Amino acid sequence: MADNRAIGVFDSGLGGLTVAREIMKLLPNENIVYFGDTGRVPYGTKGRDTIRKYALQDERFLLSHDVKMIVAACGTVSSVAADTAESLPVPFVEVVSHSVRVAVRATKNGKIGILATSATINSGAHKKQILESLPSAQVIESAGTLLVPIVEEGWTTLDDTVAIETLRRYLKPMIDAGVDTLILGCTHFPVLSSIIRNILGGSVTLINMGEATAKAIEKLLENSNSLNDGTLAPKYDFYASDKTKSFEKTVKVLLGDYNKDFEIEQVDIEKV
Repeated sequence: MADNRAIGVFDSGLGGLTVAREIMKLLPNENIVYFGDTGRVPYGTKGRDTIRKYALQDERFLLSHDVKMIVAACGTVSSVAADTAESLPVPFVEVVSHSVRVAVRATKNGKIGILATSATINSGAHKKQILESLPSAQVIESAGTLLVPIVEEGWTTLDDTVAIETLRRYLKPMIDAGVDTLILGCTHFPVLSSIIRNILGGSVTLINMGEATAKAIEKLLENSNSLNDGTLAPKYDFYASDKTKSFEKTVKVLLGDYNKDFEIEQVDIEKV
């Protein structure tokens, strides 16, 4: 039996739009409600209790829209506060485990890199799950703290010297170790994929968390007979807790070809 309710997606900011984009691409009939906590971004530099508090509020907001599933499109929440899903009345999908599964299947030499926020790296979630699946793996981690603002500034072209030099520094440990697989552990980072490929070379497999998560969502909905029946055109509702001058530019960068004239409504998440 079809379920035409929306998929709820949340992130600490706008980076999760790259996950929403992958869902739109793979599941074009699905409705989406997206919430970006732009007023309190970034989560990656906050403590665990604060991250859990924010995640619970974000989940409550999506539940108020009668979603059929909640997707934590935030690498930090997925790493630090995935246990907030335990009391949810709908299925919960996070981005870490699915990207790890794909990375473990992809690696040939057992050397896997993780480029993520400091909170995600400090949580050890990716590394722990990789070693559980592949105990012989060598995991090389790098906290790309400056990459989120670089993406949101739109400094993402192949010739942008700021992005190139910053990435070279963050990726040096990966190059020195000879990784053949790299998990892009923050939802902003797929936008930098072309630059990263140029630096690492074409032999390194890049794992896009959004793509891996969208495939997991498809499988879950298929197995539970909960796909949208497609009788109506998909509806996308976007919400944010704050708007800035660079807001529209960032949305265009992150949604890429899927950028439309979406109306983004501002909400006070503290009052939900």
